[in-house]
Amino acid sequence: MRRRFLSLCMTAALCAVVGQAWAQSQAPEMVAKSWPSGVQALVDIQRAAHELNYRGVFTYQYGNSMQSSRVTHVFDGKDVRERLEVLDGKPREYLRVNEDVIALIPEHQTILRERRRGDWFPGLLLSDPKGIETYYSIELKQELGRVAGRNCRVIDILPRDQNRYGYRLCADEQTGLLLRARTIAEDVQMVEQIAFTQLTMNPKVTEAMLNTSWSTEGWATVTPVEKPIDLYALGWRIPAPPGYVATLQVARLFADDTPVNQVVLSDGLATISIFIEPYQKERSDLHPRGAARNGSVNIYGVQVGNFWLTVLGEVPAGTLEQIAKAVQYVPNSAAR
Repeated sequence: MRRRFLSLCMTAALCAVVGQAWAQSQAPEMVAKSWPSGVQALVDIQRAAHELNYRGVFTYQYGNSMQSSRVTHVFDGKDVRERLEVLDGKPREYLRVNEDVIALIPEHQTILRERRRGDWFPGLLLSDPKGIETYYSIELKQELGRVAGRNCRVIDILPRDQNRYGYRLCADEQTGLLLRARTIAEDVQMVEQIAFTQLTMNPKVTEAMLNTSWSTEGWATVTPVEKPIDLYALGWRIPAPPGYVATLQVARLFADDTPVNQVVLSDGLATISIFIEPYQKERSDLHPRGAARNGSVNIYGVQVGNFWLTVLGEVPAGTLEQIAKAVQYVPNSAAR
């Protein structure tokens, strides 16, 4: 779920243009939820994250680390406008209008612009959920939880195989908004948790709450260039685990102008990113070899011919190793 809290540099740089005009509206809260199915519960959670107006503070926790952020989210019936402020550690802000986001990085006086992919908390789904029950069992619990002073319905999402983690959600009883999400490993250990600690529904949002207070005059603006590609046509054979499909294939340049191809695999809840770059011996110390971990994200690095592959995601380490060891590169001439 970390991808819904932060836009990781490992998945894509952020960008967008934030509009200046805003007509504030107040969306009514929905009645107490009664879901006919687990999939409908996930759909309603996603819709609530998009269509409701709310402002609150949530924490992201993994291991002994914890970080807090404040989100202000408004929807006028047509457009979404949102501000995400990171409250701990290095200051960061993310300003969003619909699918366009800018990331503000004050210590480098940099603005990163890009269209947003996927979703962040309290959003949940990354794609059409209709196939999710093939690979997950969704259980709607009878008991109520309590998060940020609000009652919430407990939903367990249990994996049907070893290629993904499970989740325990708690969605607001009245509105369906996701209040807490836990990622659970097969040994029932919590991998990470993200949860509201304070939440106001239908707040009175001012323009200042949606705009940064930092002066960005003179800051550099970076708009990463991405080109859609077909990795299969380029000779790559990347067998995805059951249920995962490619949702993105692009070529990009990293900060040091290293050319990198990226493919993103998703099952609707979990995401795996695969980065392919030319192997450079002098840079080999910069890449993890074999299994590694960064917070809640597992990583697996391997050399394939003259290329280096980095596979990462919030999925079991064995899933990444399986993918990395199965990838093949067939030069185009042989592929024909």
